[in-house]
Order: sequence, then C-alpha cells, then structure tokens
Amino acid sequence: MKDNTNKSARPLNRPRQREARTHRVDIMLNDSEMRALSRYCDKYGVRNRARFVRETLMRAVLKQFEKDAPTLFD
Repeated sequence: MKDNTNKSARPLNRPRQREARTHRVDIMLNDSEMRALSRYCDKYGVRNRARFVRETLMRAVLKQFEKDAPTLFD
C-alpha cells in the first residue's frame, strides 16, 4: 500500500515561522475607493482587509518584477 501523506507539510502542533512586519505603510482612499473596497470585502467575505490589501499589492509588485525580468533571448 502506498503512503500518500504529504511529507513536506509542517506538523500541526508547530507554529509557523513568520518574518516580523516592522514597516508601516498608510494609504488614503477617497470615498468611492473606500465604498468599492468595502463592497468587495462584503461580497467576497474578506474578513481581514489589511491582509487582503497587503497580498493584493504584493501580488501586483511580484507580477511586475516577473514581467520585467530578463529572459534568455532578450
């Protein structure tokens, strides 16, 4: 019988190692931007707006870095 367990998964009782967030970034939104963000969060069940904004921002940044990276035939 083959063992299908994921050996790379961390044990459930061990806490995750996280890099401490020490840099603060504040943003200002106008009324329509805030309404749009609130509407999106309500519609799609986003409970943690800070996490949502941080992950969305970093996804866009990393996507642009990937696009700008030199390729073998540039």
